[in-house]
Amino acid sequence: MNRRFNSHLFWGFHSPLSTLGSAALIIMASGRLAFAVICAGALVWVYGLTALIFSSADPIMPIRGRMAILLFLSAFLCGIFMLLVSLLNPLLSLEIGFFIALIPPICLGSGFFEASRQVKPMEVFSRALSEAVVIAGLVFAFALIREPLGMGTLSFPGGAQGIIELFELGEENTFVPIRILSASAGGLLLLGYGTALYRYARVQSGGAPRNEQIPEEKG
Repeated sequence: MNRRFNSHLFWGFHSPLSTLGSAALIIMASGRLAFAVICAGALVWVYGLTALIFSSADPIMPIRGRMAILLFLSAFLCGIFMLLVSLLNPLLSLEIGFFIALIPPICLGSGFFEASRQVKPMEVFSRALSEAVVIAGLVFAFALIREPLGMGTLSFPGGAQGIIELFELGEENTFVPIRILSASAGGLLLLGYGTALYRYARVQSGGAPRNEQIPEEKG
């Protein structure tokens, strides 16, 4: 199997946590837990089905235009997902459309599909789902921090308004400086601290596998 598929899912140089090509999606989708739930479903849907269809059709794919086909396929599957969400929850679909539309270019820019050639479709499908789950888990983790601390509530998809708030602490019970977490600036701050913590944990854990070690720079 190629180097990309040998890369460790968390500590490898090709892992979603290492590259953070989905940083914009993480910031926007983690504003509320309800958004994170839909984003997680979209990631699994788009990554999984795109990987399965694209890898299964690899033998008949033209050499030129492969990336254009990939972009069209991922955008088409993303559109189907948005259609399903709009049928179930029209109001929520209007709020999430602006960041769900980021998933196809993230999928395209990850470099995953260039590395998936000559790999069995089910292996590609399994790895794509794993990478989607890692990104979705990161979105969930950020949402579980940002929404309760920044907005004093926790939401879930559903209800007449599109979102159900499971509880509400009220502004008088929330610490004013922490409310910045509900804004994009707060999400960027949290992402910065999270990235620093990840890099520290990566070093402490021994970093990437031996076959992925970066050679030391000569002074």
